[in-house]
Amino acid sequence: MTDLVAIVPSRGRPDAAVELAQAFADTEATAHLVFAVDEDDPTCGEYHEAQFPYPRTTHTFSAPSTMVSTLNRAAALYADKAVAIGFLGDDHRPRTSGWDRLYVEALRELGTGIVYGNDLLQGERIPTQVAMTSDIVRALGHMAPPPLTHLYVDNYWRDLGEAAGCLRYLPDVVVEHMHPVAGKADWDEGHVRVNQPSMYQRDAEAYGRYVTEHFAADLAKVQALR
Repeated sequence: MTDLVAIVPSRGRPDAAVELAQAFADTEATAHLVFAVDEDDPTCGEYHEAQFPYPRTTHTFSAPSTMVSTLNRAAALYADKAVAIGFLGDDHRPRTSGWDRLYVEALRELGTGIVYGNDLLQGERIPTQVAMTSDIVRALGHMAPPPLTHLYVDNYWRDLGEAAGCLRYLPDVVVEHMHPVAGKADWDEGHVRVNQPSMYQRDAEAYGRYVTEHFAADLAKVQALR
């Protein structure tokens, strides 16, 4: 069984995917790197054809899709095949050597849990990248709340982990978030699309409803694992 499967939903950024794979190689990672892309992405073929500097699997999922639906579908493929399932955006860059093994080590100590590193942007406040034991994914039937599109997923991971008493922040494990809001990247079409005020409002409302209607059930499932 694989220790960690790191899933990266990506759209329109094959060059960023190659850069992320290089960061995996540079940090001597051993995680199974998975890119999850949409079949209607005009650059889909480039993900399959690009020369990656780190072994990776690229899965193509049918449209229509969202970041959340693509992540959940990819996580479902590996939930029975790995100790832990991770998420990174294609704009994250691991910087700490052996970061993935440090994640797995922390998760083994927790037994069931969620860990995240320092993204040099949000820090401890919110897990913009994350790894969780796969029993959580199996118990919930998802990695992120299905009603969400792109945003508030990290709020869910934080809130769920804190409520269940199984969230751990690793401040010395750096997985840098190269986000335009930090001045570390240009605002491309993808960043603009998912950071529209309308997207924030839609996902904020969807998360509010999810917390009211489903969070208690999710929490009970994770607590049962603990």
